[in-house]
Amino acid sequence: MEMIWQGILAAIRLLITGDPEVLEITLLTLRISATGTLISLLIGIPFGTLLALKPFPGRRFVLSVVNTGMGLPPVVVGLWVSIFLWRSGPFGFLNIMYSPTAIIIAQAIIAAPIIAALTCAALQQTDPKLRLQIWALGATRFQYTWLLIKEVRFSIFAAIIAGFGAVVSEIGASMAVGGNIQGQTRVLTTATVLEVSKGNFDIAIALSIILCLLAYGATLALTLLQQKQQGGA
Repeated sequence: MEMIWQGILAAIRLLITGDPEVLEITLLTLRISATGTLISLLIGIPFGTLLALKPFPGRRFVLSVVNTGMGLPPVVVGLWVSIFLWRSGPFGFLNIMYSPTAIIIAQAIIAAPIIAALTCAALQQTDPKLRLQIWALGATRFQYTWLLIKEVRFSIFAAIIAGFGAVVSEIGASMAVGGNIQGQTRVLTTATVLEVSKGNFDIAIALSIILCLLAYGATLALTLLQQKQQGGA
Protein backbone atom coordinates (compact mmCIF):
# COMPACT_ATOMS: atom_id res chain seq x y z
CA MET A 1 0.00 0.00 0.00
CA GLU A 2 2.86 2.35 0.78
CA MET A 3 4.15 1.99 -2.80
CA ILE A 4 0.71 2.82 -4.18
CA TRP A 5 0.42 5.94 -2.02
CA GLN A 6 3.90 7.00 -3.08
CA GLY A 7 2.83 6.61 -6.71
CA ILE A 8 -0.33 8.67 -6.16
CA LEU A 9 1.63 11.40 -4.39
CA ALA A 10 4.24 11.37 -7.17
CA ALA A 11 1.47 11.72 -9.77
CA ILE A 12 -0.02 14.68 -7.90
CA ARG A 13 3.42 16.26 -7.59
CA LEU A 14 4.17 15.80 -11.29
CA LEU A 15 0.79 17.25 -12.27
CA ILE A 16 1.02 20.24 -9.92
CA THR A 17 4.62 21.14 -10.70
CA GLY A 18 4.14 20.60 -14.44
CA ASP A 19 7.28 18.49 -14.86
CA PRO A 20 8.62 19.40 -18.35
CA GLU A 21 9.59 15.82 -19.29
CA VAL A 22 6.25 14.35 -18.20
CA LEU A 23 4.39 17.18 -19.97
CA GLU A 24 6.37 16.50 -23.16
CA ILE A 25 5.65 12.77 -22.98
CA THR A 26 1.94 13.39 -22.29
CA LEU A 27 1.53 15.83 -25.18
CA LEU A 28 3.41 13.49 -27.53
CA THR A 29 1.16 10.61 -26.44
CA LEU A 30 -1.95 12.69 -27.12
CA ARG A 31 -0.68 13.92 -30.49
CA ILE A 32 0.33 10.46 -31.71
CA SER A 33 -2.83 8.73 -30.50
CA ALA A 34 -5.15 11.45 -31.83
CA THR A 35 -3.45 11.42 -35.24
CA GLY A 36 -3.48 7.63 -35.41
CA THR A 37 -7.18 7.59 -34.52
CA LEU A 38 -7.99 10.26 -37.11
CA ILE A 39 -6.22 8.30 -39.87
CA SER A 40 -8.00 5.12 -38.79
CA LEU A 41 -11.31 6.99 -39.08
CA LEU A 42 -10.53 8.05 -42.63
CA ILE A 43 -9.84 4.40 -43.45
CA GLY A 44 -12.25 2.55 -41.18
CA ILE A 45 -15.53 4.42 -41.69
CA PRO A 46 -15.51 4.30 -45.52
CA PHE A 47 -14.33 0.69 -45.53
CA GLY A 48 -16.90 -0.35 -42.92
CA THR A 49 -19.60 1.43 -44.93
CA LEU A 50 -18.54 -0.38 -48.08
CA LEU A 51 -18.65 -3.74 -46.32
CA ALA A 52 -22.12 -3.04 -44.95
CA LEU A 53 -23.81 -1.59 -48.02
CA LYS A 54 -22.06 -2.99 -51.08
CA PRO A 55 -22.47 -6.74 -51.80
CA PHE A 56 -19.46 -8.26 -53.56
CA PRO A 57 -17.94 -11.75 -53.89
CA GLY A 58 -15.97 -12.71 -50.79
CA ARG A 59 -17.54 -10.03 -48.59
CA ARG A 60 -18.07 -12.44 -45.68
CA PHE A 61 -14.44 -13.50 -45.83
CA VAL A 62 -13.26 -9.88 -45.85
CA LEU A 63 -15.59 -9.10 -42.95
CA SER A 64 -14.20 -12.06 -41.00
CA VAL A 65 -10.67 -10.73 -41.57
CA VAL A 66 -11.72 -7.26 -40.38
CA ASN A 67 -13.39 -8.73 -37.29
CA THR A 68 -10.23 -10.73 -36.58
CA GLY A 69 -8.29 -7.47 -36.87
CA MET A 70 -10.22 -6.13 -33.88
CA GLY A 71 -8.19 -8.48 -31.69
CA LEU A 72 -4.92 -8.16 -33.59
CA PRO A 73 -2.03 -8.11 -31.06
CA PRO A 74 -0.24 -4.72 -31.21
CA VAL A 75 3.15 -6.42 -31.01
CA VAL A 76 2.35 -8.28 -34.25
CA VAL A 77 1.45 -4.99 -35.92
CA GLY A 78 4.69 -3.50 -34.61
CA LEU A 79 6.69 -6.41 -36.00
CA TRP A 80 5.28 -6.14 -39.52
CA VAL A 81 5.44 -2.35 -39.63
CA SER A 82 9.08 -2.63 -38.52
CA ILE A 83 9.81 -5.12 -41.32
CA PHE A 84 8.33 -2.76 -43.91
CA LEU A 85 9.99 0.38 -42.52
CA TRP A 86 13.37 -1.14 -41.69
CA ARG A 87 16.37 0.04 -43.69
CA SER A 88 16.28 -3.06 -45.89
CA GLY A 89 12.46 -3.12 -46.07
CA PRO A 90 10.21 -1.99 -48.95
CA PHE A 91 9.73 1.48 -47.39
CA GLY A 92 13.12 1.81 -45.76
CA PHE A 93 13.94 4.73 -48.05
CA LEU A 94 11.43 6.87 -46.11
CA ASN A 95 13.73 6.82 -43.05
CA ILE A 96 10.83 7.02 -40.59
CA MET A 97 11.71 4.04 -38.41
CA TYR A 98 11.96 5.00 -34.73
CA SER A 99 9.95 8.16 -35.26
CA PRO A 100 6.50 9.39 -34.18
CA THR A 101 5.33 8.82 -37.77
CA ALA A 102 6.13 5.11 -37.49
CA ILE A 103 4.11 4.86 -34.27
CA ILE A 104 1.19 6.71 -35.89
CA ILE A 105 1.20 4.25 -38.80
CA ALA A 106 1.18 1.27 -36.42
CA GLN A 107 -1.59 2.75 -34.28
CA ALA A 108 -3.72 3.55 -37.33
CA ILE A 109 -3.41 -0.08 -38.42
CA ILE A 110 -4.48 -1.21 -34.94
CA ALA A 111 -7.53 1.08 -34.74
CA ALA A 112 -8.77 0.89 -38.36
CA PRO A 113 -10.21 -2.68 -38.12
CA ILE A 114 -12.00 -1.79 -34.87
CA ILE A 115 -13.67 1.26 -36.40
CA ALA A 116 -14.44 -0.53 -39.68
CA ALA A 117 -16.00 -3.55 -37.97
CA LEU A 118 -18.13 -1.47 -35.57
CA THR A 119 -19.24 0.85 -38.39
CA CYS A 120 -20.20 -2.14 -40.53
CA ALA A 121 -22.13 -3.77 -37.68
CA ALA A 122 -24.01 -0.55 -36.94
CA LEU A 123 -25.02 -0.02 -40.57
CA GLN A 124 -26.08 -3.64 -41.02
CA GLN A 125 -28.45 -3.28 -38.07
CA THR A 126 -30.37 -0.35 -39.59
CA ASP A 127 -34.04 -0.97 -40.26
CA PRO A 128 -34.57 -2.33 -43.82
CA LYS A 129 -37.79 -0.27 -44.01
CA LEU A 130 -35.74 2.88 -43.45
CA ARG A 131 -33.46 1.95 -46.34
CA LEU A 132 -36.42 1.42 -48.64
CA GLN A 133 -37.96 4.69 -47.53
CA ILE A 134 -34.78 6.61 -48.34
CA TRP A 135 -34.65 5.08 -51.82
CA ALA A 136 -38.36 5.79 -52.31
CA LEU A 137 -37.76 9.47 -51.61
CA GLY A 138 -35.42 9.58 -54.60
CA ALA A 139 -32.14 9.85 -52.75
CA THR A 140 -28.89 9.50 -54.68
CA ARG A 141 -26.43 6.81 -53.60
CA PHE A 142 -24.34 9.43 -51.78
CA GLN A 143 -27.43 10.81 -49.99
CA TYR A 144 -28.53 7.28 -49.12
CA THR A 145 -25.15 6.46 -47.59
CA TRP A 146 -24.89 9.78 -45.75
CA LEU A 147 -28.38 9.46 -44.23
CA LEU A 148 -27.62 5.95 -42.99
CA ILE A 149 -24.33 7.11 -41.46
CA LYS A 150 -26.20 9.93 -39.70
CA GLU A 151 -28.69 7.34 -38.44
CA VAL A 152 -25.91 5.32 -36.76
CA ARG A 153 -23.71 8.27 -35.75
CA PHE A 154 -23.94 7.40 -32.05
CA SER A 155 -22.53 3.95 -32.76
CA ILE A 156 -19.78 5.52 -34.85
CA PHE A 157 -18.90 7.77 -31.92
CA ALA A 158 -18.61 4.61 -29.82
CA ALA A 159 -16.31 3.17 -32.49
CA ILE A 160 -14.13 6.27 -32.28
CA ILE A 161 -13.91 5.92 -28.51
CA ALA A 162 -12.98 2.24 -28.85
CA GLY A 163 -10.36 3.03 -31.48
CA PHE A 164 -8.75 5.78 -29.42
CA GLY A 165 -8.78 3.60 -26.31
CA ALA A 166 -7.02 0.83 -28.20
CA VAL A 167 -4.17 3.02 -29.45
CA VAL A 168 -3.58 5.21 -26.42
CA SER A 169 -3.11 2.14 -24.20
CA GLU A 170 -1.05 -0.07 -26.53
CA ILE A 171 2.65 -0.60 -25.97
CA GLY A 172 3.89 -3.45 -28.17
CA ALA A 173 3.76 -1.54 -31.45
CA SER A 174 5.11 1.67 -29.92
CA MET A 175 8.13 -0.15 -28.52
CA ALA A 176 8.76 -2.04 -31.76
CA VAL A 177 8.61 0.86 -34.20
CA GLY A 178 9.34 3.80 -31.88
CA GLY A 179 12.20 2.48 -29.81
CA ASN A 180 11.21 4.49 -26.70
CA ILE A 181 13.71 7.26 -27.49
CA GLN A 182 13.70 10.06 -24.94
CA GLY A 183 12.40 13.32 -26.36
CA GLN A 184 11.39 11.70 -29.64
CA THR A 185 9.25 8.57 -29.35
CA ARG A 186 8.80 8.04 -25.62
CA VAL A 187 5.09 7.94 -24.80
CA LEU A 188 3.34 7.28 -21.51
CA THR A 189 3.02 3.51 -21.97
CA THR A 190 6.67 2.97 -22.93
CA ALA A 191 7.85 5.40 -20.23
CA THR A 192 5.88 3.41 -17.64
CA VAL A 193 7.49 0.14 -18.70
CA LEU A 194 10.93 1.79 -18.59
CA GLU A 195 10.40 3.00 -15.02
CA VAL A 196 9.20 -0.46 -13.96
CA SER A 197 12.34 -2.03 -15.44
CA LYS A 198 14.43 0.48 -13.46
CA GLY A 199 12.57 -0.34 -10.27
CA ASN A 200 11.04 3.15 -9.99
CA PHE A 201 7.59 1.88 -9.15
CA ASP A 202 6.40 5.18 -7.67
CA ILE A 203 7.15 7.03 -10.93
CA ALA A 204 5.66 4.14 -12.94
CA ILE A 205 2.43 4.34 -10.92
CA ALA A 206 2.40 8.12 -11.36
CA LEU A 207 2.78 7.78 -15.14
CA SER A 208 0.06 5.12 -15.26
CA ILE A 209 -2.30 7.44 -13.38
CA ILE A 210 -1.53 10.28 -15.81
CA LEU A 211 -2.16 7.88 -18.72
CA CYS A 212 -5.53 6.87 -17.26
CA LEU A 213 -6.45 10.53 -16.72
CA LEU A 214 -5.48 11.32 -20.32
CA ALA A 215 -7.52 8.39 -21.67
CA TYR A 216 -10.46 9.34 -19.46
CA GLY A 217 -10.30 13.01 -20.46
CA ALA A 218 -10.28 12.24 -24.18
CA THR A 219 -13.01 9.61 -23.82
CA LEU A 220 -15.11 11.98 -21.69
CA ALA A 221 -14.87 14.68 -24.39
CA LEU A 222 -15.99 12.23 -27.07
CA THR A 223 -18.77 10.89 -24.84
CA LEU A 224 -20.08 14.39 -24.09
CA LEU A 225 -20.04 15.17 -27.81
CA GLN A 226 -21.89 11.92 -28.51
CA GLN A 227 -24.55 12.63 -25.87
CA LYS A 228 -24.89 16.24 -27.04
CA GLN A 229 -25.61 14.98 -30.54
CA GLN A 230 -28.11 12.50 -29.15
CA GLY A 231 -29.83 15.20 -27.13
CA GLY A 232 -30.22 17.31 -30.23
CA ALA A 233 -31.61 14.44 -32.31
